[in-house]
Amino acid sequence: MTTDIKLLPRILDLTPLELTDWVVAHGLPKFRAGQLRQWLFRRRATSFEQMSDLPKLMREQLATEFRLFTAEVTTHQVAEDRTEKLLLQLDDGQQIECVLMREPDRVTVCISTQVGCAMGCVFCASGMLGLKRNLSAGEIIEEVLRLQTLLGEDERITNIVVMGIGEPLANLPSLMTALDAFSSPESLGLGARHITVSTVGLPVKIREFARNGKQYNLAISLHAPNDSLRDKLVPVNTNIGVDAILAAADDYFAETGRRVTFEYVLLAKVNDEPQHARQLASLLRGRCAHVNLIPMNGVSLLPYEEPAAPRTQQFVDILEAAGIPATVRKRKGADIDAACGQLRLKHAESL
Repeated sequence: MTTDIKLLPRILDLTPLELTDWVVAHGLPKFRAGQLRQWLFRRRATSFEQMSDLPKLMREQLATEFRLFTAEVTTHQVAEDRTEKLLLQLDDGQQIECVLMREPDRVTVCISTQVGCAMGCVFCASGMLGLKRNLSAGEIIEEVLRLQTLLGEDERITNIVVMGIGEPLANLPSLMTALDAFSSPESLGLGARHITVSTVGLPVKIREFARNGKQYNLAISLHAPNDSLRDKLVPVNTNIGVDAILAAADDYFAETGRRVTFEYVLLAKVNDEPQHARQLASLLRGRCAHVNLIPMNGVSLLPYEEPAAPRTQQFVDILEAAGIPATVRKRKGADIDAACGQLRLKHAESL
């Protein structure tokens, strides 16, 4: 009787302690667990057989009891700027996206934490198909390791942004397990300050995230300077409120010492007026904060578009004149549907 490979557990779902326990239970010295983690996170193995310095019997046992990569690459797109995007199909047929972005001095990966999203932001493709489920820690980790295999020998991941499909803080247990793997010296080894988590703004979860003791960067997707407008753009705001989000952000800064970034998608003739910039400056004045302005990345099914460049610059000028640091996010991979959720949505429409 053969074992259905799809029924085998994911090795990437095991914690370091669980991995060590498995090694010891199979009569192997503990250091083999460290070697295995090096292959998984640093040496870019895509199969157990490639792990050449592990005993042959151990490799055979691993292959018999676990799966390494469990998702199927449905689509792999490469942009003119060398941004790469993967559409991954999971065991249950659901799909997620992850993106690799190259700059001269860094390599950043953007990953998802849920299948779909329940936050309902009206300008975002990620939630248009609703929330299906949370990702496991192993599924989140696999996104990064999959993208890592696309790198050249002289390239390495320098930054991780958790800004893909889903609300990360709504899947906090799996997220924290994955972040521990990314920041652990025995695994990927990224410093916490090279990892950014984006949230729509869930005050209770922000404070819980702050208590993890790590200096991860927090980005809050604000998108509006007042509740009346934010209620329309981010429907969950009706149960939260801008003031509560700002108070949680203040607590995050007090707990971690890390400046909070406020993300603001600019929608032409919706939230890009000078009065909106002045209101935003008033909200953030006196706070250790930075504004990341994001020109709208067009989605065919949505009635929003980015403002003209002069309008965007005017918004920046108003913020900076008020002493609020602001930058405009450089668009990456625009020719490959690199905006969050676009590729998944396009694929679903074609079925």
